[in-house]
Order: sequence, then structure tokens, then C-alpha cells
Amino acid sequence: MVQLFNADTREHLGEISEDQLRFLEEQMEEESLDDHDYYINADLVQTWKEAGADPALIELLNKALAGREDLSIRWER
Repeated sequence: MVQLFNADTREHLGEISEDQLRFLEEQMEEESLDDHDYYINADLVQTWKEAGADPALIELLNKALAGREDLSIRWER
């Protein structure tokens, strides 16, 4: 499983599957091959939800946002 963290505080946000990670990688722009940080916001997560993204991933990201407008997340294996 892939672990997600708040990139700023290192707070563990949860686990995602390889398929969910692949979705994030396809949706987000990576600056390099070693770039494991992504910037998300509530509008982006809503767009993914409306496009049919995995409901469990959407739930995790919304929980991670916890009322914030945006968040930097980081993944690790």
C-alpha cells in the first residue's frame, strides 16, 4: 500500500492503493521523477468526484482537506 502524508506537517492521512496512486499521477503534474508531492484543493477533488474517481480516494482526500481550501500531500511506499 501507498501511504499519504500532509507534505507540510508529515501527518499521516491514510493509505491508498496502487490504482489510486496511478490515478493521482495521471491527473497531477510532476516536476520530476522523484516528485512525490501534489497540491490539491477542494475544487479539484470535486472535479475528480464528478468525473467518477474512486469514491474511497475522494473520501480520503476530502477528509485530509478537513475544511481547508488546499493542501500539499506527499506519498511514500
